[in-house]
Amino acid sequence: MLRYTLMRLGIFAGCLVIVWGAVYSGIFPRGFGNSNGLWVLLLSLVLSAPISWVVLRKERDRASVQIVHKVDRMKANLDASRSQEDVADDTTRAQGGAAASR
Repeated sequence: MLRYTLMRLGIFAGCLVIVWGAVYSGIFPRGFGNSNGLWVLLLSLVLSAPISWVVLRKERDRASVQIVHKVDRMKANLDASRSQEDVADDTTRAQGGAAASR
């Protein structure tokens, strides 16, 4: 997951440099008034999103598989813990019921 995030940030940084260069060279229009920095950031974000979607498809699939494995493992641990609690509760109730009937 960290690898995917770093790759995504790398694509965004690359787009930021390219857009910044294009805006200051006059290829892309400048923002209104003092909004030029925000314009460059937003345009970089808009351009990097579809690039990341296409380029990082395999890495995103790997990250989702890792997440699914972690969730399945957590569910299994939770079920094991829950069954241990049920056994302990049943044992306690059985011992309490036997003592009360004497």
